[in-house]
Amino acid sequence: MNNNKRILIAEDEPAYRELLQTQLTQEGFEVAIATNGVDVLTLARSYQPQLLLLDMRMPKKNGFEVLAEMKVDEKLKNIIVIGLSNLGQDEEIQKAKQLGAQDYIIKADEPFFQLIEKIKKLMQ
Repeated sequence: MNNNKRILIAEDEPAYRELLQTQLTQEGFEVAIATNGVDVLTLARSYQPQLLLLDMRMPKKNGFEVLAEMKVDEKLKNIIVIGLSNLGQDEEIQKAKQLGAQDYIIKADEPFFQLIEKIKKLMQ
């Protein structure tokens, strides 16, 4: 498998996760799913995605904890990360970016097709 088409979706909300998975699969990406922060790290190490869609509010470990661990892990630090959240406080956005997220999407504010376009652009 070619990891430049691999996306790991880390999302605990079933409806949003399924929507992402369906759309990205239709766009030709290989998609894996994690529903909590511990599984994200485990799966990222074995699956080696090019891009991680990371919900910042997940069980077991939140997205900020995941980003902090990824930043110091040689196998994970170069994965492109887009933080996803329903919360859009500036301090959270800045913290995610300081920890290595390339972008931060507020789910309620970002039209879905624009998120897909951002993903395609980041993965080129």
